[in-house]
Amino acid sequence: MAGTTPSHDRRILETFPNPEPGRDYEIRFRCPEFTCICPRTGQPDFATIAIRYVPDRLCVELKSLKLYLWSYRNVGAFHEKVTNTICDDLVALMQPRFLEVEGDFNIRGGIHTTVVCRHGTPR
Repeated sequence: MAGTTPSHDRRILETFPNPEPGRDYEIRFRCPEFTCICPRTGQPDFATIAIRYVPDRLCVELKSLKLYLWSYRNVGAFHEKVTNTICDDLVALMQPRFLEVEGDFNIRGGIHTTVVCRHGTPR
């Protein structure tokens, strides 16, 4: 197991009021430069993180989301854990009507991994 690495910082995340709370609409983000650290080898893992959600009362502020995702750069985390944690943090922050986080991780050791986490039912 690689050495201990710091954890991500969910306190970075900020919200703003949904400008159309009476309408179901979908917001989508893609972060093709996501990195974290393999907790076994200490080597970097690269991924595209795709987020889509239907807001309720709150929306996530984009710059804070970028900084939050960047906070994983030195975090040791398995693909499954990091994707689920991002989903959990965004649900806790916004309480969206629906949220999906997809972690599409680059090939490592000949294996391509995609992890998809959902909250709520798509509309």
